[in-house]
Amino acid sequence: MREFDHIGFFNSEPREDEFWVESLQAWVTNARIHPWRLEYIRFKEKRDPDRSDIGRWKVWNMPHVAYRVDDLEEAISGEEVVLGPIEPADWGRAAFIHKDGAILEYLEYSSLDTWFGQATPWRSTSDRDK
Repeated sequence: MREFDHIGFFNSEPREDEFWVESLQAWVTNARIHPWRLEYIRFKEKRDPDRSDIGRWKVWNMPHVAYRVDDLEEAISGEEVVLGPIEPADWGRAAFIHKDGAILEYLEYSSLDTWFGQATPWRSTSDRDK
C-alpha cells in the first residue's frame, strides 16, 4: 500500500510554525496541519553534495513527494536509494529514492499519532472531508 503523505520544500527563511528536529539538524513544519500537506524544511547549514551524484544532490536541493507505506524495505527494494533508511523521529522510518528524475520519500510509521513530537493524528488524504 502507498498513500500520499506530503510534499516537502526547502525554505531559507524562518517560519513561525517550524520546530527544531535535532536528528536532521533542521527546522521542519508539520505537513499534517497544512491544508495542502506541505512541509517546509530549513537546514541549520546548507548541504550541497557534488552534482555528479545527482540523486543525492536532488534530495538536498529539490522538493520531494512523500508517501506512507506499510513496508519500507519492500517499497525501496530495487530502487535507487539516495538517503536512508533513517529514523528521523519516534514515529517511524523513512527513505528517499531517485525515480523518474524526481525524489520520493517513503515513510513507514510505527505511530500515526505524532509528528516529530507534536500530537497530530494521521488523517488520510483520500478521506479529507470525513
